[in-house]
Amino acid sequence: MGPLQRGHSPAPVTTSPGLAIVGLGPAGLDRVGRAAEALVMDERRSVVVRTSRHPAAAELAESRPVVFCDDLYDTYDDFDTVYQAIAERVLESAKQGPTTYAVPGSAVVGERAVALIRDGAAEIDVDLAVIAGESFLDAALAAIGVDAVADGLQVVDGRDLPDPLPLHVPTIVSQLDSPLVASDVAVTLGKVLPDHHEITVLDRLGAPDEQIETIFLHDLAGIDTGNRVSLYVPPTSVGWIGLVHTNRLLREECPWDREQTHHSLLSHLIEETYETVDAVGDLPADAPFGEADFGAYAVVEEELGDLLLQVVFHATLARESGAFDVEEVAEGIRRKLVRRHPHVFSDVNVRDASEVLHNWEAIKQEEKGRESLMDDVPRALPGVPRAEKLQRRAASVGFDWDGPEPVYGKVEEELAELAEAADADARTDELGDLLFAVVNLARHLAVDPEIALARANDRFSERFRAMEQLV
Repeated sequence: MGPLQRGHSPAPVTTSPGLAIVGLGPAGLDRVGRAAEALVMDERRSVVVRTSRHPAAAELAESRPVVFCDDLYDTYDDFDTVYQAIAERVLESAKQGPTTYAVPGSAVVGERAVALIRDGAAEIDVDLAVIAGESFLDAALAAIGVDAVADGLQVVDGRDLPDPLPLHVPTIVSQLDSPLVASDVAVTLGKVLPDHHEITVLDRLGAPDEQIETIFLHDLAGIDTGNRVSLYVPPTSVGWIGLVHTNRLLREECPWDREQTHHSLLSHLIEETYETVDAVGDLPADAPFGEADFGAYAVVEEELGDLLLQVVFHATLARESGAFDVEEVAEGIRRKLVRRHPHVFSDVNVRDASEVLHNWEAIKQEEKGRESLMDDVPRALPGVPRAEKLQRRAASVGFDWDGPEPVYGKVEEELAELAEAADADARTDELGDLLFAVVNLARHLAVDPEIALARANDRFSERFRAMEQLV
């Protein structure tokens, strides 16, 4: 549905509609079209203007009586309430007689109150006409030399940036209307762009005093902000998309990358996984709660990057074979998360986290057609994580101890049976039972047994080194 079809059907512009919404363009009244000019200059119509802080609006106020909405911005603390109040003011005026609502730029670009007015016009049964007007985007594209179709284009609101923010297409950040917004934008861009990256500040486009200035990113927080200030970020492959593109380029041009297969990369995948486990193990036990250890987090960040590369690399190889690509991997796991969280994405109710796990396993069993919960637990997993996974599967359907206390008894029982084992085979079996019970105890104590053992290894190693130095 196009913008002119939302809500009440607009009346033909050649008539005198009960309510008209017009765009004043990016600069003075000389940039306003004739149809829009006729509607704002008609003395028989009331004119409501969103803000006086625009050249065409100021010129219009010198020519005829208008009602500005600046007072609403000063009255309310959040923009949603401001937009609702503007819509109510415009609709109330339309009830009294023919009304024109005028906005800076285009009436269909970045004007959130317009949608509310459209819906309200249908409710009060008033004829509606919309004359979009020239957008600041038209002037911006002309200034930066970008073809929105051939080059692509992304337009975002500086006050509400997407997260994550892709930058692989030309990007215009609008609404840099305060130093705080400029600072926030600088911080967001600084996560993936270097301080010396060049960006372009666009101000008062279309006016005789327009300013277009290319600056470095590290200077962005100190620019002069205002209602007509926008930012142009040239396309660059950084972040997630940049990683995918870089890996594909290396696959084509690097001799080592060209030789790799899924199997040759397996050792790297395993190594990076264990290094990530080590790094996470060095975080405080309650992370991310409590005080953040940024030094430890820096190591985790690096290791997660190394691990992520392995995922992307395998997806790149699969793409070459025509099997799948990295977007399909991401979409596949996204859909799985939605299916397995019906308490979030549907109308299923759950009492607690244990019921979430129960539903997860039930849905997974149905998806995979498993005959048993023990199916598809990889036998190649190391003993400790495999034991824990088997126990969690069983616990998800209630096959579990009530708490850690009885598990202490089970550990003591298995230890006693090990002491009484008569031969090597029996000792092997009883030691396995003992280790399995210890893993179960760790699970009930909310302790990762792998991390606990790793820390024990580290303590032993450090103590032995200290003893060697003493000797």
